[in-house]
Amino acid sequence: MGEFELIRHYFAAAACARVGGDVMLGIGDDCALLAIPAGEQLAISTDTLVAGVHFPDPCDPCLLGQRALAVATSDLAAMGAAPVGFTLALSMPTAEPGWLEAFARGLDAMAANCAMRLIGGDTTRGPLSITVTVFGRVPAGQALLRSGARAGDLLCVGGTLGAAAGALPLVLDERESASNSADAQVLLDRYWSPQPQLTLGQALRGKATAALDISDGLLADCGHIAAASSVQLCIEQQRVPLSDALVRWAGQDRALQCGLSGGDDYVLVFTLPAGELQGLLAAGWPIRVIGHVEAGEGVRLADAGGNAVAVGLHGYNHFNA
Repeated sequence: MGEFELIRHYFAAAACARVGGDVMLGIGDDCALLAIPAGEQLAISTDTLVAGVHFPDPCDPCLLGQRALAVATSDLAAMGAAPVGFTLALSMPTAEPGWLEAFARGLDAMAANCAMRLIGGDTTRGPLSITVTVFGRVPAGQALLRSGARAGDLLCVGGTLGAAAGALPLVLDERESASNSADAQVLLDRYWSPQPQLTLGQALRGKATAALDISDGLLADCGHIAAASSVQLCIEQQRVPLSDALVRWAGQDRALQCGLSGGDDYVLVFTLPAGELQGLLAAGWPIRVIGHVEAGEGVRLADAGGNAVAVGLHGYNHFNA
């Protein structure tokens, strides 16, 4: 099967490749055409996943398709953007029909879940690598940035943390014999099928002062907000919400380590004026307050008495030893 037949068979024919909404022209021409409403801005982000770095090889291609799109789409949630579409650049050593069918099926399922449309991309022979570029739209001036946190704001997250990092030994088959337990399956689901918090991001427009999604670990990603906003973020260790399944599976200490520095949660972390909290909670949003913003710089982890807690690993960095 040649490159163009492969694209037509597995991707152009998928439900997520149909034009509609903001997508005026999709796969088939040299460029896609997007119609962005007046008064809105285009939000764009790119993520690359490499075999052996971001996912084990081999792995279930259907789950890989889900994960590849989800982690990229989470960046739109972090900006408060509504999803529009995505492109896919796929490098692979061989074109195996069974692998491609399963990968395309997982991709299509996550696209339907996130209301995303496949609008183009590229395929080539090479080491297995997946690059997804996502497009969203947000009213002009309402995008959630990292740079607006102010002293006195609350520091919040949009859900429990640590489960995806806790799943890593299972993903790597280090604890394969126990992977049939209910708790293990919860962790694996969080790793392979993260759910971008798109609606929460949109609900935070005009309310949150800064935001991002947790990909490299809570401590590391809070550091990005602190640096961009020229403030210090104080995380109260006892308020960090951990996955119940993770605590049962790995124990409290390991769960806390995963929640603080494990990464791969794709849950929003954001700063919020105190007066905005009750309205969001009343609307049913799963917001947990984990600390506050103060004058200074960097991230401070505090115990129940407010004393600083020494931190070892902050989070993942590709080019650190």
